[in-house]
Amino acid sequence: MKYSKQREEILKIVLDSTDHPNVNTIYERARKIIPNISLGTVYRNLNTLYENGFIRKISNPNGGDHYDKTLIDHAHIYCIECNNMFDVDANLLNDIKALVETNNKCKINKSEIIFTGLCEKCNK
Repeated sequence: MKYSKQREEILKIVLDSTDHPNVNTIYERARKIIPNISLGTVYRNLNTLYENGFIRKISNPNGGDHYDKTLIDHAHIYCIECNNMFDVDANLLNDIKALVETNNKCKINKSEIIFTGLCEKCNK
């Protein structure tokens, strides 16, 4: 993968994020650093970073992808009200995987679980 200043900044944005930003959020954050960056450049670089294993792409149940710096398997909660995505405790995912493996007599190598509903803030 060839070096690119734009790609470096986009990766830094994802790695510094405490949320799971979507492409538009990343684009807005990137424009503060590189004012003339295009949305297409952000899309292309996010795909390159994902394909090369630098970041994780999470498919949003309502369309549009979110991006995550955490590469190990973990589940997410997607809030249908605020459109934010949150991590689920990794230990809970391990419990779910163990149940599925036991009940189906299989071995899970990778998982992608997204729970959809309301986050704690929107549920109040």
